[in-house]
Amino acid sequence: MCDCNQRHFGWKGWLSLPEAEVPAPVGPWVDISHVITESLSRSPAFPQPKISHIMHLPEDIANVTEIHMVCHHGTHVDAPRHFLNDGPAFHEIPVERLCGPGVIWDIPKEPLALITPEDLENATPAIRPGDIVIINTGWWKLVNTEKYEEHPSLSPEAAQWLVDHQAKIVGVDFSTPDLTAHLRPADFEFPVHYTLLRRGVLVAEHMTNLDELSGHRVEIVFGALNVLESDGGPARVLARRIKD
Repeated sequence: MCDCNQRHFGWKGWLSLPEAEVPAPVGPWVDISHVITESLSRSPAFPQPKISHIMHLPEDIANVTEIHMVCHHGTHVDAPRHFLNDGPAFHEIPVERLCGPGVIWDIPKEPLALITPEDLENATPAIRPGDIVIINTGWWKLVNTEKYEEHPSLSPEAAQWLVDHQAKIVGVDFSTPDLTAHLRPADFEFPVHYTLLRRGVLVAEHMTNLDELSGHRVEIVFGALNVLESDGGPARVLARRIKD
């Protein structure tokens, strides 16, 4: 059957980005992804994951862990397919779109506040075409608390600013760059996700442990699971400072 809901289409192709610089590291790798647990903060739209140890030494031949969870639990990357039926699924994302130089910006915000183009314009160091951009609002420190879902969000204008400045990935230290789930009206259309993903600007959510690298240029590697036809990939994300 034809899917005639055109709101779920609109893929415009990958942004043309310059060849990435070869970074010169000046610091150790830092893990900026959450440890996956059953109780980790998650969007109320998703079920609680289940992590089971289904084989045990010495009774069995090996220790084996089984995981049931959505691909958007914990630190992860959204593929364009997440909101666009005609967009690439995760296995279709070129590997160079998941790593490279970028910036981690310190942009502290109050609960439910908007991140605006002015915030991005004033952030340091300045974005360069093709950069990965991670926004540190400090919200990651509230994970597993009731306050976590009172997180800030990006304005649609801020999302367009990031497209215009040729960001490669946009990462946030909370559940979603769009309005928090419990405040969305029934007809909410996820303007930030659509603006970014339709131009191939990938979205990363639930970033953490960002203070050490904030305000610096960095190299980042998103080690996301490459699942066939998936709309996202759980990721262990590593970052390190590089020479400016």
